[in-house]
Amino acid sequence: MIPKLLYIDQISEGYVILITGLVIVFSSLLVLSLFFKYGVPILLYAYKIITKGRYKKIKDITVGVDEKFTGEIAAAIATAIHLYLHEQHDNENAILTIKQARKLYSPWSSKIYGTQNRL
Repeated sequence: MIPKLLYIDQISEGYVILITGLVIVFSSLLVLSLFFKYGVPILLYAYKIITKGRYKKIKDITVGVDEKFTGEIAAAIATAIHLYLHEQHDNENAILTIKQARKLYSPWSSKIYGTQNRL
């Protein structure tokens, strides 16, 4: 017999587990939302300060023209990439052969003995 002080009702134990789970889930959602609202902008600002001057903006980059690179070279590169990506590596024979295996007769698997009415 369990003493009255040590006996915990299963329903009240379920409520404790329910409330604990809800507190954990909603507190983690609150922490994540605060991090994404305030933490990420601070991290981006710190990253911007650390990498200041290392990278150029896209509009500041000038494109140099190479006179040796012609349309024929571009077409050859595009054709090679197309052939490489659409190459079929495994050419297999599509013929499927199924052989039927011979099964030995067994009275254990026979249904005839279970269908008779023995009164």
